[in-house]
Amino acid sequence: MNTLARLIAVAALIGLAPNASFADGPHDARAVTASSKAGVAVGPQYDTTHVYVASADVDRFVESFVATFGGKASQKAVFTVTPTPSKTASQYVQTPVGMLSVFGFETPVPYPFGNERTGYLVTDIDDAVKAARAAGADVIVEPFDDPIGKDAIIQWPGGLTMQLYWHTKAPNYAPLQSVPDNRVYVSRFEANNFVRRWVRFSQGKVMSDDRQADAGVIGRPGETVRQIRIDSKFGGMLVFVTDGKLPFPFGRETTGYAVADVGATLDRAQAAGAKVLSPAYATATGKTAVIEFPGGYIAEVHDGR
Repeated sequence: MNTLARLIAVAALIGLAPNASFADGPHDARAVTASSKAGVAVGPQYDTTHVYVASADVDRFVESFVATFGGKASQKAVFTVTPTPSKTASQYVQTPVGMLSVFGFETPVPYPFGNERTGYLVTDIDDAVKAARAAGADVIVEPFDDPIGKDAIIQWPGGLTMQLYWHTKAPNYAPLQSVPDNRVYVSRFEANNFVRRWVRFSQGKVMSDDRQADAGVIGRPGETVRQIRIDSKFGGMLVFVTDGKLPFPFGRETTGYAVADVGATLDRAQAAGAKVLSPAYATATGKTAVIEFPGGYIAEVHDGR
């Protein structure tokens, strides 16, 4: 689903961001080799969390999210963003702490769309799919064309599903104020396999692997959990290795946002119609909390120090 492609096109029309061209045309063998060595990621400011809400909730959700984190949204428009017939109201939301592609489908959502949690901009869709396959990912929607680029959906061992997308013309965004975490829950049976394969694809690095982290951060205080932090040009990833016995809402939040003041953020969120599902919990590195926005999108916020 090339959500960002169409939404950036709308954003450009209303002046949200300037565009810069990627080179057009097919790549030769040397270019593919160079791309493979350099990696296929573009940068975390181009990565978007995919948010699906009821069509009637799109406006309320976007207004609440922007009121909480700042930033701005593109004009809402109706698109076909899947390779099969469908229709969705869509908006692209830029904030200092992360980007969103928001969908309010007016038709049934074609399978497997809705399961992909993140869209990652890549330098070349074919190179990216090849690199993902070489790293052990499955391609559950093969590359398909849209008016200004190409898209694919891939899935990793452990179940993480994501979109890869490419544009003939790319946006040119400044770095984020803070890079969000893609919060991933996997079993102990697939954790090492997933981490190894994601690091290979992303050309990232395991920054920490704490096997005795405070499980209060996932709603189980007094227990420990294995917590793995990975950084790459795709942004941050926080992997929780669990037995799957998670109290609500943990496991439902796909993205964690680093903020200057958790308490003030919660106040703004509630004033904008969001609910605090898990109140601020103090850890050795700061506070963490979970909130639900109008329409049902659940997110984690944490101390950005």
